[in-house]
Amino acid sequence: MTTTYTFDVFSSLDGFGAAGGDWTGYWGKQGPELLEHRLALYSQEQRLVLGANTYRAFAQMLAESSGDSDVRDPWVTRMRNLPTTVVSSTLEGPLDWPDAQVAGGDAVDVVARLKEESEVPLCSHGSLSMNRALMAAGLVDRIRVTLFPVITGRTGLDPIFQGAVDFDLELIEHLTLDGDIQELVYRPTLHA
Repeated sequence: MTTTYTFDVFSSLDGFGAAGGDWTGYWGKQGPELLEHRLALYSQEQRLVLGANTYRAFAQMLAESSGDSDVRDPWVTRMRNLPTTVVSSTLEGPLDWPDAQVAGGDAVDVVARLKEESEVPLCSHGSLSMNRALMAAGLVDRIRVTLFPVITGRTGLDPIFQGAVDFDLELIEHLTLDGDIQELVYRPTLHA
């Protein structure tokens, strides 16, 4: 039996995964509903799958943060404690992550194998280039976009779908959090 794989990503309205300048985490728009919902999502049994660059960025942010920073929100702590596979041809274990293992090789091969073997759903937060490759290979079952009410035209970093192939999206869930943050869950289908 094949398990589901969800690509989970935060986005500005103009499609960036982050921003420079004076923007803070969550673009400064987080509220209690978002944080409670994120904790509930990551409290479910699942395996986290990260690319090497995203793992390095998360590990560095956590190492440089204090206990009261946004980086240490309860859902992030929960995410960090999930069983995790880090796909990398450059990293070697052990990793500074409680229950992480490194899987060498091509992400498409690694995730295809995980989808066949895992008894729990798979989820990846961020890991943009890896997830674009997984989408192109037809391995992403759901894209969960948390859309923040900002446009970061001058300061936007990490264009989420730059270089991706074309997809049709079927909206299967949607939710408004804290009045103006949208969570949209889509089923992607390669556009023929």
